[in-house]
Amino acid sequence: MSDHGTHGPVTRPGESADETLHHAAEAAHADHGDHHSHGGLGKYVLVFLALCGLTTMSFLTYSPAWPWRDQPQVGWTFMMAVSCTKAMLVILFFMHVWWEANWKYVLTIPAAMMALFLGIMLIPDVGLRNRMVSQERALHMARGADVKLMEKASTEGPFAEAAAH
Repeated sequence: MSDHGTHGPVTRPGESADETLHHAAEAAHADHGDHHSHGGLGKYVLVFLALCGLTTMSFLTYSPAWPWRDQPQVGWTFMMAVSCTKAMLVILFFMHVWWEANWKYVLTIPAAMMALFLGIMLIPDVGLRNRMVSQERALHMARGADVKLMEKASTEGPFAEAAAH
């Protein structure tokens, strides 16, 4: 072990400590740039256009062109599928989860299982919500027939005339 009385970073022969630090910083910057390359602006523009197209598709479920106008459950299911697709695109690309390491599954799979479990556990509450209620509350609860009455009122009432103009 020989000590020449020098302190500081180890340098290459004929190179100062400042030059060594400069080369190390350049190497670190080059590695950082390669690691975070996500395909450039074009990929984000394509995802944005896909989101715009999906939003248009959800909007069209309320247009006269929608073929299942008399079946609202089809529209709701379609809109949920579109919404989940849009959420997936945002999470994968704009939140950069697509490029994360495999540890993302350690975080997302248990959270997704818990969300699914909680959703399933709420099904009895939603399905049996009017089973044991007071008579006063039962008088003010919404029923399927109420939807038909509201649709009829919207086509025949004073607001229908304003919408026709």
